[in-house]
Amino acid sequence: MRHFGLIGGSGLDRWGEAVATHCPQSPYGQASAEIEEYRAGGLRVYFLPRHGREHGIPPHAVNYRANIDCLRRVGAEAVLAVNAVGGIAGHCRPGVLLAPDQLIDYTWGREHSFSLTPQDPLRHVEFAAPFDGPLRTALLRAARRAGLDLEDGGCVAVTQGPRLETRAEILRLARGGCDMVGMTSMPEAALAREAGLDYASLCVCSNRAAGLSAKAISVEDIGAVLSEAMLRVRALIGQLLEDLSNDR
Repeated sequence: MRHFGLIGGSGLDRWGEAVATHCPQSPYGQASAEIEEYRAGGLRVYFLPRHGREHGIPPHAVNYRANIDCLRRVGAEAVLAVNAVGGIAGHCRPGVLLAPDQLIDYTWGREHSFSLTPQDPLRHVEFAAPFDGPLRTALLRAARRAGLDLEDGGCVAVTQGPRLETRAEILRLARGGCDMVGMTSMPEAALAREAGLDYASLCVCSNRAAGLSAKAISVEDIGAVLSEAMLRVRALIGQLLEDLSNDR
């Protein structure tokens, strides 16, 4: 692999000093922002903030099709997505990092496929293991090499947003087998599979899900957790990029 895509989520809207920027034209509209290019050894890294440079695009309004298509057009062969989530299962505490292996899609109204009109080529992509692939394996290996805790596995429920969930909804998700809840993994993961890109998710638990703690969820608390957790996220991604750059 010589070309790597990185999608930043809440808490990771910027990466560093880019060597170039790209704004490819897509038939699906505009991506969330210009794609910034970085170098890690022989690896070209293409960074795209999912919510825009100023974090102004809410989860339900992200143009996921344009984002994935533009990353494909600049040459990305694999994509790592960073997703902030709320913890449902007991081990999904604030600050925990996870590499989920499953998801359940509860979103609606999003343009969820590249095949939406009779003129589009129809593809029934295999999606039983939505995050499975060499990139997820490399991410877990990088965590071990960097000495960072990364939970292996877990099911993320993807809700519509932008509101947080009710207590009853969280309890229902828990009964359905979900370990965490977020708003941005779909249709992003499915579109990447359609586009032929190896896609993995790095989830950051920013808070306990609604109703699971005595304290109400606050933006300030989420920001504090993400501020600390993103230091470990950057270290983990740095190790991953080093590994991928050295992988011949």
